[in-house]
Amino acid sequence: MKTTLINLVLVTILSSSTLFAGHKETDKLLEIAKKVAGEMEPVKLKKMINKEENVIILDVREAEQRAEGQIYADDMYAITRGNLEFKVLNKIKDKDAVIVTYCRGGSRGALAAQTLRKLGYKNATNLKGGLKGWAKAGYPIETGLGVTKLSNE
Repeated sequence: MKTTLINLVLVTILSSSTLFAGHKETDKLLEIAKKVAGEMEPVKLKKMINKEENVIILDVREAEQRAEGQIYADDMYAITRGNLEFKVLNKIKDKDAVIVTYCRGGSRGALAAQTLRKLGYKNATNLKGGLKGWAKAGYPIETGLGVTKLSNE
């Protein structure tokens, strides 16, 4: 029962989010950001985490959005998109590190990955689809109530 409730709440939260795109100017910015930094499919990130490869997961959502859950990895940070340029250089020193950014749906994560590239992080990329893409792929999300997965039930 508890797992079903967690899944229901998670599905509701993730599916009720709005997209930031929709204006041609914004769409163009996102297109460029995705081209510059690229996007990693959730399945590839999951394999990297499972193999314990060196990868830094960077959550760029606002603090209140982190209550939706997070992608767990050994090396992860949370820096809001608005504070990224001011904090990341102090937190992530290795400019050659593989860094995968994510937000709820992929837009802010793409802009964050592009910014990281501009700051000299050679291997920064964005998680395609963000946390929603991760959850839809069936991968676990760690919440304050435990670890959960979306279900097709």
